Amino acid sequence: MPEKISHQHGAQEKLGILLVNLGSPEQPTASAVRRYLAQFLSDPRVIEANRLIWWLVLHGIILRIRPSRAARAYQKIWTDNGSPLVHYTRLQTQALQKKLEDRFRGHVIADMAMTYGKPSIKSALEGLRKAGARRLLILPMYPQYSSTTTGAVFDQVTDVLQSWRWLPDLRMINYYHDHPHYIKALANSIKKQWQDQPRSDLLLFSFHGIPLRYIHSGDPYFCHCQKTARLVAEELELKQDEWKVVFQSRFGREPWLEPYCSVTLQELPTTGVKSVDVICPGFSADCLETLEEIRMENKELFIEAGGETFNYIPCLNDSAEHINAICEVLTAHMFGWPETMPGWDAGKLAVEANKSRQRALDMGAKK
Repeated sequence: MPEKISHQHGAQEKLGILLVNLGSPEQPTASAVRRYLAQFLSDPRVIEANRLIWWLVLHGIILRIRPSRAARAYQKIWTDNGSPLVHYTRLQTQALQKKLEDRFRGHVIADMAMTYGKPSIKSALEGLRKAGARRLLILPMYPQYSSTTTGAVFDQVTDVLQSWRWLPDLRMINYYHDHPHYIKALANSIKKQWQDQPRSDLLLFSFHGIPLRYIHSGDPYFCHCQKTARLVAEELELKQDEWKVVFQSRFGREPWLEPYCSVTLQELPTTGVKSVDVICPGFSADCLETLEEIRMENKELFIEAGGETFNYIPCLNDSAEHINAICEVLTAHMFGWPETMPGWDAGKLAVEANKSRQRALDMGAKK
């Protein structure tokens, strides 16, 4: 049964912002990873396959083999603050809330959630509702749209809202792969790397891969990735042969987006490229795929193939420029709501809310 939330006359309405990332196991253990993967890989947005056959493969093979191997990988990057992905998303949310507090005096509130694992989208949405959010702005922290990521967030948000009696105004940001502030933040992070370390022979933009048939079915992800990389390269004034787009994290036997990151890194030394800088613009926060797969595993492949220097450029994480970019993305989607209108005043709203409550009480309302 849906939870009953009593209407409070005169309650001041707020705008709730929810940042959503992919998720992480609660601990770097096989059992925790198994629970996480069972939820993640059961999502039909992630794995588009016959559900019965896939259930048998998932529970009969994958969840018996993969959790132990993945747990060892998580152990390599686990911190005192837990999962890097959850930690950085929490820091991003805290920094965002501080900027919003300065501007909106508590009338705009931010929270975070994970599509899989904790904190869940359901718990975060319920928290925003209890805090008075009557308008919801959802930001999946995936700059490039894919049905496997942003689409999965939309599914879960709408699943939760089906149980609410009074639905909020709802907006969801589908992508920001070409937003000028995001592009500038990426370019500046690369420039900073080149100030601290000599520039390498080649700049690699590594994006998470998806099956090729998803693109053929209409997913715009590949085009979004290409545009992000091109705009950053233009911002850096790079020549065409000075940068390259690759795709990582291939899973299964079917064709995925190419060129594959691991294969490319093994081939580059044979072409004379002995040093590379690698950045992962599709990840808003460092995680297993960047810290273990790229910074450790793929670096090792490159060096073993004859490469000499491998520099990983961290994700934007909670850097000030990234938080500013997120604020710009959010602000562009808030237009038309009361908080963005000329003359909006938190003090006047409080006075009007009290008057509204008193009128309701005079008419016999209980709350």
